[in-house]
Amino acid sequence: MTVAECLAKELSGRGVKHVFGIPGGPSIPYIEAFKKQGIEFILTSNEASAGVMAEVTGRLTGIPGICHATFGPGAVNLASGVGGALLDRSPLIAFTSEVPDKMVGRTTQMNINHQELFRPLTKQTYRLSPDNISSVLTEAFSLACEEYPGPVHIGLPSDIADTETGEPARLQQFPREPVSVAGVGKLELDLNSFRKPVLAIGLTARRAGIREALLQFLDQHPMPVLITPMAKGIIPEDHPCYAGVLFHALSGRLAELHDQADLVIGCGYDPVEVNFENWMPDVPLVSINTISIDMPDSLVVTQVTGGLIEGLELISELIKKTFLWELSDVSRVRSDMDSDIASCNSRFGAVSVLQTLMEELSPESIVTSDVGSHLHLLGQIWKTKEPENLIMTNGWSSMGFGLPAAIAAQLHNPGLPVVCITGDGGFLMALGELITARRYKLPLTVIVMADRELNLIKLKQNWKGVRPAATDLYEGELFQADRILGVSITRAENLNQMKDAIKKGITCREPLVIEALIDPSDYTQLISPQ
Repeated sequence: MTVAECLAKELSGRGVKHVFGIPGGPSIPYIEAFKKQGIEFILTSNEASAGVMAEVTGRLTGIPGICHATFGPGAVNLASGVGGALLDRSPLIAFTSEVPDKMVGRTTQMNINHQELFRPLTKQTYRLSPDNISSVLTEAFSLACEEYPGPVHIGLPSDIADTETGEPARLQQFPREPVSVAGVGKLELDLNSFRKPVLAIGLTARRAGIREALLQFLDQHPMPVLITPMAKGIIPEDHPCYAGVLFHALSGRLAELHDQADLVIGCGYDPVEVNFENWMPDVPLVSINTISIDMPDSLVVTQVTGGLIEGLELISELIKKTFLWELSDVSRVRSDMDSDIASCNSRFGAVSVLQTLMEELSPESIVTSDVGSHLHLLGQIWKTKEPENLIMTNGWSSMGFGLPAAIAAQLHNPGLPVVCITGDGGFLMALGELITARRYKLPLTVIVMADRELNLIKLKQNWKGVRPAATDLYEGELFQADRILGVSITRAENLNQMKDAIKKGITCREPLVIEALIDPSDYTQLISPQ
């Protein structure tokens, strides 16, 4: 076999269905080999979007998502999406074309050192040769899925694709399994000396699938539960212990609970979203996680590493007393937050759009969100059936995430409604991917919260007492047309128009953009300085 044929068989044997990217000349043999193995090369408009699509694919399937870029500028663009896999903890493998061995270190067009480029953004970087394909891919797939999962880079010298390889392809299927770490550490701490612990849940818990174990634990030991945004769906929002989402809109109200705590128990809590010290009181912390997390010396921390379910069971066995929490305290905080949100219903703003969308979408629908003020509201307002029903970035937090994420989600779930919620700033960064959705006939709906500004930056400027600058995007309407890149646009200026637009999007068999002309006052009212 040639290198290209062997690589394609290796990927197919591990369950890969799509490769996302933009090809260069050296990519041609690989794309042909992929086609013969049933792997579709998804052409994107920008390599950064290809990285996002691969990251979301890895997140949804557990199999590393695959992306590709050509030399120099293609690789640099791809790096932005690859960084998302690093800090949002998703398995991914990034391939880039590289110069042949004889040109390494030489001055030549489009040539930079890709290993140096990707080293700080990945768990490991390799350079492929005809003699190391199977061994490199075996290591790369394994490393990408180890805790924490993340990206691996593999360079493809441009002159090896048609070279024969002495290594046979290993066609083993890469197993898809939830996070599982054998055993659990010891906890030498008297939990019964504490009376008001709070439980903080993060994205590692979402990845580990501990929902049922968590609910059983809370049945035995009720206490307030705080979650980070990417853990949405790990606990039902109507559960009596559910308090709310840290870091997002109205999270200041959660201080009424966590400031009373005499102990914080973190389960699958990843500080990449929000550091413990940013919100917790000066009390001891017990961290149950798959790996040790970095913590400041100022905190009294006990780390228990291993399986999260086993860690919860260990905590449960050690607790012998009933805590002093009244769950009515949690209910009151939730009620106050709901009242704050309801106070925005008198205008057509982000709250009205989100609530209307929740009413019209089925619970199985998938929503992706870009970064911006709307995400802060979405995190607190949205009711999530399962963790996979809401897809966001809160580790890497790159604008332009929402639309390519929706494309990946729709490819993986062709029978489900997929909706992207984005601000106009983030939408402009990924606008070219509309043509990708059109090319592959993906019936996703894109809701653009059109407030004409980079609202979150404007809010932060106001908090600092600085006159807003460099935040105005445009005047008037965003599109001023009924189609863009061949995709239909419908406008909504009130609730009735929004309902009609959403119904149209759900039933439409092609991409649809909804321009929601919102009043941004909801953001000012509900988002506080972090």
